[in-house]
Amino acid sequence: MQNISDYFASRPAFQKILFIGLGILCLTPLVSTPVALVLGFLIAQLVGNPYEVTAKKLIHSLLQISVVGLGFGMNTYSALQAGKEGFIFAMVSIITVLTFGYLFTRVFNIDKITGYLISAGTAICGGSAIAAIAPIVKAKPNQISVALAVVFTLNSIALLIFPVIGTALHLSQHDFGLWCAIAIHDTSSVVGAAAKYGSEALEVATTVKLARALWIIPLSIFSVMVFKNRDSKIKIPWFIGFFIIAMLLNTYFPWVQRFSPTIVTLAKAGLTLTLFLIGAGLSFKVLKTVGIRPLVLAVLLWLLISIGSLLVIIK
Repeated sequence: MQNISDYFASRPAFQKILFIGLGILCLTPLVSTPVALVLGFLIAQLVGNPYEVTAKKLIHSLLQISVVGLGFGMNTYSALQAGKEGFIFAMVSIITVLTFGYLFTRVFNIDKITGYLISAGTAICGGSAIAAIAPIVKAKPNQISVALAVVFTLNSIALLIFPVIGTALHLSQHDFGLWCAIAIHDTSSVVGAAAKYGSEALEVATTVKLARALWIIPLSIFSVMVFKNRDSKIKIPWFIGFFIIAMLLNTYFPWVQRFSPTIVTLAKAGLTLTLFLIGAGLSFKVLKTVGIRPLVLAVLLWLLISIGSLLVIIK
């Protein structure tokens, strides 16, 4: 594998053409979200990512734009029902994960800030929560990198196995969407897994997950008090507001509905490309920097929320 990587590294022009070609392929219906993630991971190992810095910057914006676009395919009344049902579920799961995260961090003697970032990412919305909380707790670059690497790795696994588990357990579209929104860390993987399962699952998962993401605000305030960094600025996920506007436009303005299918198709293509870029950032070199204890913490919290929420849903 190293020889293959060295071969492409010595031919940067071909490396870039191959990477861009696969990225364009991910914009077509030929590639699903799980396949895009695997393609990105393979390209990172075999060829390398010639646009690593650019990709990291693009992922955040592309995901937000794609999520807003998905709002044009949703109905306000259905979304309110899903959000109402998932509110208490989300609150209880967030408090549970943060509590166990604190306990496990102490038991495994993990750095306090690293453990807190992993717990926050697992409890709310993966990379977005980590990015919002990191400046507040004054996290160092290596602490942020470890937390992001762990969360994105487990996200990737969830995206691949959740649809399989849901099918094996004969979960309904609604139940699967709710499970995804609660148990998968990052919005990109939640939407990707739900889109693979079905349109109703996608609507439930996206609505509940974005409602869950709003918990970044109270968690940020809590973090300011706990870490006593009162000069820190709280980041508000404004793109959720644009998602709500898109949903309202699609529900109450019939002329918008003529364009909605096209916008949703483009949004899904953007999401697939996002997952390709995320996969391309998951090299073995990055994963080796994580260490065993933070990984154990992340896995335990993920299993706790995944199995616990599934048992509540199917009971």
